Amino acid sequence: MRVFDDGGTKRAAGESGNMAHRLVTIYNAMNDHFGDLSWWPGETAFDVAVGAILTQNTNWKNVERAIANLRKENLLHPDALYKTDPGRVAELIRPAGFFNVKTRRLRAFLEFLQCNYEGNMEAMSGEETGALRKRLLSVNGVGEETADSILLYGFQKPVFVVDAYTRRIFTHHGFIDERWTYHDVQRLFMDNLPQDSALYNQYHALIVETAKRFCRTQPLCMGCPLKQ
Repeated sequence: MRVFDDGGTKRAAGESGNMAHRLVTIYNAMNDHFGDLSWWPGETAFDVAVGAILTQNTNWKNVERAIANLRKENLLHPDALYKTDPGRVAELIRPAGFFNVKTRRLRAFLEFLQCNYEGNMEAMSGEETGALRKRLLSVNGVGEETADSILLYGFQKPVFVVDAYTRRIFTHHGFIDERWTYHDVQRLFMDNLPQDSALYNQYHALIVETAKRFCRTQPLCMGCPLKQ
């Protein structure tokens, strides 16, 4: 998905403005380099929600191991996981780190899902985006990045996800500074890009891939699609 045509003058949503142009130029540079990344790697909306909680303060490889453990035990379903003893859940998600804390957070989310939507993720997805985001943020252990990951990747709602990689790249390139809040950074993208969940999905995936490969704590600028 390209947002600008090859001439760089026509935006998909017909918007104008220098900031929008700069954001799309960065997107296209990364997109041309990596192509379609098809992120997030979850089979269902519930998979995404579990992964979003487990990935807090760890890397995705560790989360994959924890999710594989849950899948092997046929527990990647709201009712099954809800009925499982928390001690057993903690052992299964141990590879994700902070497993006791994350077990409590999973439990809080499962209770929220049961109490408000009878354990039905599809019922949750039908709620208006702003209202659902507010309700998710009321769940113990669900912060803005986790809530937005569920909304975007689980329910394909047009909400831009901000993470440490986003801050690293866009601080480095002078778009933001360290004082900006999560909301400030999110509005930078959502106010200047088309309201499109597929675009937000791919943009965030490109940010993650670029940061992991090139924009590290010790940058590897050679070959980076954003090299200036």
